[in-house]
Amino acid sequence: MNARAPSTFDNGTFPAATSAAWLTVDLGALVENWRLLSSAVAPARSAAVVKADAYGLGATPVVRALLAAGCREFFVALVDEGVRLLDELGPGWPADARLHVLHGALPGAERDCVARGLVPVLNSLDQIQRWQTLARDQGRALPAAIQFDTGMARLGLAPLDAAALAEAPQRLEGIQPTLIISHLASAEEPDNALNAQQLQRFSVLRALWPHALGSLANSSGIFLGSAFHFDLARPGAALYGVAPMAGRFNPMRPVVRVQARLIQWRDIAPRDAVGYNHTWRAERPSRIATVSVGYADGYLRSASNRACLRLGGAVLPVIGRVSMDTVTVDATGVPADRLEPGTPLDVIDDVHDINALAEEAGTNAYEILTSLGARYQRRYLTP
Repeated sequence: MNARAPSTFDNGTFPAATSAAWLTVDLGALVENWRLLSSAVAPARSAAVVKADAYGLGATPVVRALLAAGCREFFVALVDEGVRLLDELGPGWPADARLHVLHGALPGAERDCVARGLVPVLNSLDQIQRWQTLARDQGRALPAAIQFDTGMARLGLAPLDAAALAEAPQRLEGIQPTLIISHLASAEEPDNALNAQQLQRFSVLRALWPHALGSLANSSGIFLGSAFHFDLARPGAALYGVAPMAGRFNPMRPVVRVQARLIQWRDIAPRDAVGYNHTWRAERPSRIATVSVGYADGYLRSASNRACLRLGGAVLPVIGRVSMDTVTVDATGVPADRLEPGTPLDVIDDVHDINALAEEAGTNAYEILTSLGARYQRRYLTP
């Protein structure tokens, strides 16, 4: 488990009785994470990736907090994400801020980008041609970022297409490149040789368009050193408390706290079983508590018999299968007067954070964050 930076989560009151589970987002911690990353890449600048509704935490409050802190470069994945965000921010979107769309403008969405001031990240010769055609129709140069694939085979111009573009500069006529970008495939593994290989490939491409800014480093790439920083870093997960380097100290502040209410508890005898398919059986007299959170809330089924919840200082192992709406935990040794129905238990907190839960569930913290469901009542701690 990664060591972690300290948290300032408060011990505020749990929400009204109608709320079964509650998600708290510490916007102050998120802003501090952005400032730490900005300091790490200086004199380059740090953007913020807020795709997938800011990794499930709410793009509008997250972007508002980051704008107030001075962030001016943002990335979403989809055009409709960008349109929705700008609609919700309204006049709160400053004129000097830019919102990039990582998937570029899919066919038919180009005019929406222009109308809303979205900057597409062009990933293919086809996207470049359609953006160039629109620029010609508009009678003006249109801004765009251009992405190159340097070793991930996911998004961006393939090496042959990149060569074709370099040999025929007219293919970018009418396009004003704002960024030349690529994406690191294994940045969380600092000793992986692919990092140096991608850096070398990107440096060659970057030199072909010296008047555009360069952007290679994602969250983990920031910690590979200044050679990876270029002009603009694009952190995403680290902003939200995800450990940027596997197995190392996590310098990011925890941003997320999830709590869920106790529904009921019971005492069971040795050899009694719990949950679907009886995957857990008591070896001693045991006290079992049922808590109102499940895979419909994004608490992954793979956490069955592996994860834990917390009640104060007590660690309560998850036992039996995670159900759609509930988990059962071993509360043996917890006094009955601490197990009143409605009592909140911590699912994710500053001690047992998203990185710890991800390890227990056999996944990464990105999936934990983006799986957090719509049923949580949410509150935001302001900076």
